[in-house]
Amino acid sequence: MSQIASCPLASDIVKQVQEGADPSQFVDEALQRAKDDENNAIIRIYEESAQAALANVKERIGNGDQLPLAGVPLLIKDNLCYKDHLTTSCSKILEGFVAPYTATAVQKLIDAGAIVIGHTNMDEFAMGSSNETSVNGNVKNPHDPERIPGGSSGGSAASAASGIVPLALGSDTGGSIRQPASLCGCVGFKPTYGHVSRYGLMAFASSLDQIGPFSQSVSDAALCTDVMSGHDPLDSSSSSQQHDATFEAVLAANPDVLKGKKIGYIAEHQDQLTGDIASTFDRCKQLVQEAGAELVPVSLPHEKYAVAVYYIIATGEASSNLSRYDGIHYGFRDDEFEDLTDIYYKTRGEGFGAEVKRRIMLGTYVLSHGYYDAYYKQAMRVRKLMCNDFEAAFKQCDVIMDLVSPSTAFKHGERMDDPIQMYLSDIFTIAANLAGIPAISVPGGKDSSGLPIGIHFQSPQWSEKSLLSTAAACEQLFQA
Repeated sequence: MSQIASCPLASDIVKQVQEGADPSQFVDEALQRAKDDENNAIIRIYEESAQAALANVKERIGNGDQLPLAGVPLLIKDNLCYKDHLTTSCSKILEGFVAPYTATAVQKLIDAGAIVIGHTNMDEFAMGSSNETSVNGNVKNPHDPERIPGGSSGGSAASAASGIVPLALGSDTGGSIRQPASLCGCVGFKPTYGHVSRYGLMAFASSLDQIGPFSQSVSDAALCTDVMSGHDPLDSSSSSQQHDATFEAVLAANPDVLKGKKIGYIAEHQDQLTGDIASTFDRCKQLVQEAGAELVPVSLPHEKYAVAVYYIIATGEASSNLSRYDGIHYGFRDDEFEDLTDIYYKTRGEGFGAEVKRRIMLGTYVLSHGYYDAYYKQAMRVRKLMCNDFEAAFKQCDVIMDLVSPSTAFKHGERMDDPIQMYLSDIFTIAANLAGIPAISVPGGKDSSGLPIGIHFQSPQWSEKSLLSTAAACEQLFQA
């Protein structure tokens, strides 16, 4: 039972507003679609502040300001701070927390004329691959409500895929934008690490976390990223490197872009693909060859360690980052306690969900005395080897084309009792975070049940323009 609506692309909204259309109609329609959401994708709708922001945008348009996102409705993941609004990372431990500032990426979009209409559901503290760990309940896949939307940005993916908004923001630590984009059937883009400021993003794993857009087209993802990107003095990991704008190049992209391109595919993955997944990927490979691209087999020999490396580094950083949630400064605190230690014990025990506690314990273990060298330090060494693998692969090709997920969306509850199977959902996406390279999921087709299958494109660091142009050209081929 599909729950897919439609909305204009962000670029079309901007064009119509520039030609004199009233942006109110686009925002009002998006607010109504948000109220009608049946997927539990949106946890809070901000109608009052959206109308105030809309009035400001209309005034700026009247003053002659050129706003690249004028009147575009926007949803943001619940781990992105939005000043004077509840921001809880879908966790009990942050109930009642009102953000004192707005995340830099969100603020840049607001400054460009986008209108935030609400926060989306997510796995608690972005820890999950199915959007089943939220304190606000499960998100449903808009193509089949009995199935998961992917995670951890499932609410944002479902909102973009179902046509509630043209743009939604998510965060990606090991695939949390690209995997739900694949399973819900929309575009999900993770830029190069440092391309978009992380200031105001509630940290999970600081060396892996990145902010990126969900959209219904590659061109809209490029437009959104162009606005968000750039150095931020409030984020020490934000790059000061100057980047070419990608939107115009992507907007002009067509299948001719693929002529002479060397597109790699990961040889080790071919034996892991079966059924509709395999046939869809074979079809997409054939299409890019027919468009003039050369397919090149590449090898990532250390990628087989990616899941293990990720769950050492990510949990170690999570253990450190989440130590700040102690019931003292803000958020939930248990009312009954005997002393300070008891406050910590009860607050964290009741405030965090099972998956978050599991990862905190794993991370505390790998960082502990006597185990740091054996686990965390060794994982960082293997991470470097994986970066070297990508560098070698990109000497043979311009872009790597792969699948996002080894399966289509599975049913709710199917993997909740088997953490290993759940963690393997991100087996094809984790390596891009470990290497800090840009990656995007583009709809490539559907299986025999009508469930979406995403195609994954990855390229060298700071090559967003080439990656997005290639993805946009393939998007046209795959949809033909």
